[in-house]
Amino acid sequence: MTEEKKKYKYPLIVLTTLFFMWGFITCMNDILIPYLKGVFNLSYFQANLVQFAFFGAYFIGSLIYFLVSLFVGDPISKVGYKNGILAGLVVSSVACLLFYPAATTFHSFGLFLGALFLLGIGFTLLQIAANPYVAILGSSETASSRLNLSQAFNSLGTTIAPVIGGFFIFEYFASAGTSPDAVKIPYLVLAGALMILFFFIFFSKLPKFTSDEAIEKNAGALNFPNLSFGIFAIFFYVGAEVAIGSNLVSFLKLPSIAGLNESEASNYLAYYWGGAMIGRFMGAVSLSKLKVFRKYLTMLLFAVLTFLLIFSVTYYMKNLTIEKIWFFLIFIILNYLFFILGRSIPSRTLGLFALVAFGLLLTSILTSGEISMWCMLSIGLFNSIMWSNIFTLAIDGLGKYTSQGSSLLVMMILGGALLPPLQGLLADKTNVQFAFIIPLIAYLYLIFYGFKGYKKKLVSGKRSVVNFMQ
Repeated sequence: MTEEKKKYKYPLIVLTTLFFMWGFITCMNDILIPYLKGVFNLSYFQANLVQFAFFGAYFIGSLIYFLVSLFVGDPISKVGYKNGILAGLVVSSVACLLFYPAATTFHSFGLFLGALFLLGIGFTLLQIAANPYVAILGSSETASSRLNLSQAFNSLGTTIAPVIGGFFIFEYFASAGTSPDAVKIPYLVLAGALMILFFFIFFSKLPKFTSDEAIEKNAGALNFPNLSFGIFAIFFYVGAEVAIGSNLVSFLKLPSIAGLNESEASNYLAYYWGGAMIGRFMGAVSLSKLKVFRKYLTMLLFAVLTFLLIFSVTYYMKNLTIEKIWFFLIFIILNYLFFILGRSIPSRTLGLFALVAFGLLLTSILTSGEISMWCMLSIGLFNSIMWSNIFTLAIDGLGKYTSQGSSLLVMMILGGALLPPLQGLLADKTNVQFAFIIPLIAYLYLIFYGFKGYKKKLVSGKRSVVNFMQ
């Protein structure tokens, strides 16, 4: 192991733990939506305000960050990545604590939304600081690989959250009947876990990164086309992923699809989010510098191991036997083949995966039964590398504007706030299955970014050099 790898191994492990926690908590929203819909007798549109409050906070928080960077200078460049992460953990833990009075004292859907908004603010700080930090913990050539690895553990959190969260909220604490009390204990535990992580990171020695370039008070990041197109790619990617995840339980409840109840449907969410974990582990290897044979063999091994992990959790906790989920294996093989077609090129892989996701979603809208169900659940496999690849392609070459560019990208997590309610509104007007046309449109833009929009233009004085990434 090189000295650089030894230097960055420990901080990467620390940050990976952080990615796991915010993935777990974020995916709990998919459980809250059907639960609170029943408790407060909400429409699909009203229930999806859960995501509007949570992801809307990303936009507000990032907008504030961006404005501060314009008039004062980049905050992360001033206080450091570690302090930015610590601030995000404090805000996030306080937000989780607010679920207790929302459930016990006020019994208020509005207060739940307020707590979710504050939680989103905390996660905004974590996203702005942690994503570029992982990207610069090593060479730029392997930045996508590192971010895919960290995102894989983020997906581990999103994979087990529906199973564990669904068990506690829909079953273990479900004796509360129509009361929202079932969420208070789980979120107190999450608040405690975040504070433990705070102290762990506080006492950890993380490397500091400084720039020799002066911190400028302007919107210089927007001079880079790869970032300008990238912020919309993040908007549509997050919007599509969250809109699908938010409405999967309602989709699987349809008699024409699977006819499951809420508790049963929440178990299958593990395969949607777990697919992202499988793809991200394979993506981390695919975009690494391993030799070809060893690379594809390792990818296959990761695919098998991560599938077995998901299957073990859902089998032993929810009795989802291989007869119920074998269809998913076909899509894992398809995912593996498209990684090979991507040839370890971030942009190419992104474009191909967006194309497949579009096809799977269109099939889900036009068909019924198991075919529709598993095409929908398997989209997670192809969503897997999108965040990491878009993020690293968008900030590539930004230099002193990296943190500012990061704040703009995180701002566009706004897609997760706007597309789910829009899909919910369309579901109220038409039906749940047809409403998935909203994320379908989003994938069209991602196809464009993967094949064309990622190209960057580096500006130097009055001369510009176009660098088409290979």
